[in-house]
Amino acid sequence: MKLKGRIISRGVATGEILLCKEPISFLGGVNPKTGLVIEKGSPIEGKSIAGKVLVFPRGKGSTVGSYVIFELKRNGVAPAAIINGECEVIIAVGAIIAGIPALDKLKGDMFKLFKDGQIAKVDAINGFVEVKD
Repeated sequence: MKLKGRIISRGVATGEILLCKEPISFLGGVNPKTGLVIEKGSPIEGKSIAGKVLVFPRGKGSTVGSYVIFELKRNGVAPAAIINGECEVIIAVGAIIAGIPALDKLKGDMFKLFKDGQIAKVDAINGFVEVKD
């Protein structure tokens, strides 16, 4: 399956999909040293985002979340790529400064199209994601 999307941050990466059906706050919601989600009540609380294709609707919270994404990258525990329903400024800036490929506005419901554990190639140079079952 190959889906077109809008390019937010250029690059290409492949990784295992990790779905989160709720917005993510990187400031206080993700440990920048370990890549573990620490936000209480998050559907992915306790999971690592390191090396994953992180799929979530949008970011939330403080603009400092952009720097947290950069710090995740610097510490080697950032997601391989980000796919949002609609990317907002916090996630866009974080992905760009960290060099993490990011797309948004895919055609179709990403929570029905994707499953945890699938391998996805995010091509944020040509604007598509390809999922291998």
